[in-house]
Amino acid sequence: MPVAVYVLGLSVFALGTSEFMLSGLLPPIAEDMHVSIPRAGLLISAFAIGMVIGAPLLAVATLRLPRRTTLIALISLFGLGQVAGALAPSYGLLFASRVVSALACAGFWAVGAAVAIAMVRTDQRARAMSVMIGGLSIANVLGVPAGAFLGEQFGWRSAFWSVGAASAIALAGILALIPKIPLPAEKPRLRRELGIYGDRQVWLAVAVTALAAGGVFCAFSYLSPLLTETAGLGSAWVPWVLALFGVGALVGTTVGGRIADGRLFGVMIWGITASTAFLTALALLASVQVAAVGLSFLLGVSAFFTAPALNARMFNVAGAAPTLAGATTTAAFNLGNTGGPWLGGTVIDAGYGYAATAWAGAAMTVTAIALTLLALRIDRRSGATRLITGSTATPSPTEAQPTASR
Repeated sequence: MPVAVYVLGLSVFALGTSEFMLSGLLPPIAEDMHVSIPRAGLLISAFAIGMVIGAPLLAVATLRLPRRTTLIALISLFGLGQVAGALAPSYGLLFASRVVSALACAGFWAVGAAVAIAMVRTDQRARAMSVMIGGLSIANVLGVPAGAFLGEQFGWRSAFWSVGAASAIALAGILALIPKIPLPAEKPRLRRELGIYGDRQVWLAVAVTALAAGGVFCAFSYLSPLLTETAGLGSAWVPWVLALFGVGALVGTTVGGRIADGRLFGVMIWGITASTAFLTALALLASVQVAAVGLSFLLGVSAFFTAPALNARMFNVAGAAPTLAGATTTAAFNLGNTGGPWLGGTVIDAGYGYAATAWAGAAMTVTAIALTLLALRIDRRSGATRLITGSTATPSPTEAQPTASR
């Protein structure tokens, strides 16, 4: 695996810490900004909305720009967004800073994923993506709990300052270790890249990714108040439980990334099924402290076990447009990260309590399983059709991948 892929994974650590750290900071932010916890939870959705919009927008805008220069510009903008959040005097400005940071984060993910995929063989795609996603896992192990600890000890703004510092370190790593990535001999064509959206398998991949991610983060976004209000744990325990979720994420990413290239649909189906089971158990046992803590770890394992396969699947079905494939995957994950917290907040506002967010999340993941099975059925049918017809025509990039994607 090229060293540049690991540098990208380390950069994602800063991005992931900012994206997920609000799960441990909602109560102090809500108190300081004089808003309810569900409204503070919309800051998570704000980041996700920025990612959904920013990923394809910035992928198109930077399609013909040098990859290294683009990565440098985006990580710099992201760091400035963290500083703006730390200084924000009002909820509205904090909300705006989250959107700006998310736009930069989305662009970095889209370009970085395309660079990582371009530097490895086709049969190493899931492993390359697992390295980048590993940055998110480490963010959950170290960054998110550290953010919660800083928020508890020094105020929530200190967490934003720390991510700003981590962004500066990431920038230094990119400047020092990411080589200049030559543009393709044939310039990317926007019309050709946009053509992937005519493939139903691309839209199925988007829906499965959004629902699988949204189901887990519907509950995870409100894990801090669930642990303190429903399970009865002290607030000092929250960073440790978040770290435990991160350890599970690291385990899941490592295992899932190693086996997904050969068993893509198997990883997707079993990983999402496991998430459904764990969410259901959390809904039933949220008031039992040991169960709530243990299930937090297991949810980290199942969610991130599936993530490399979901990423690789999109690159398989959208092979004609590697830049927009990365952007589309980023947007899909964050559609889930937008819808999940929103649905969870709606359930809480309706008076069903924090444990009900897990029921809502389970409903999302059940739908994801059904759509994954549909995608597998279509994939097998298309492969059988090519065998029966014995076509010698050159397959499209989408059609060329069924063997590698299973």
